[in-house]
Amino acid sequence: MISFNYETEFELHNEDQLSVWITNAILNEGFRQGEINYIFCDDAYLLDLNIEFLDHDTLTDIISFDYTLGKLISGDIYISIERVKENANDFDVTFDNELKRVMIHGILHYCGYKDKSGSDQAEMRSKENYYISKLS
Repeated sequence: MISFNYETEFELHNEDQLSVWITNAILNEGFRQGEINYIFCDDAYLLDLNIEFLDHDTLTDIISFDYTLGKLISGDIYISIERVKENANDFDVTFDNELKRVMIHGILHYCGYKDKSGSDQAEMRSKENYYISKLS
């Protein structure tokens, strides 16, 4: 089950389409979908989580808590709508495109993709682009 929760003045208008997209990406990566919760929030909300759980006093666009067991993908994905808007502006892409990138980014982490090294970042970006193209 994929659920979408809102802790800020924002709401998706295509939840069903996005749920199918996310499920298809998980299946395509060889996993099964468990319980995935997206929580859309603002910078302050996400900063509090970053400080409390990760001991990072910095703004970020996404924090994911991975509860995956074996091939069953589950987790909570917190996304700052403020950061996504700013990043979209900084990267000269649409808000919608950047939001899709961040949403699938969390799922790809659950599937085992990393983004610490340059080669890992390139692979992650390639996968993000691939799945974004599947939704467009």
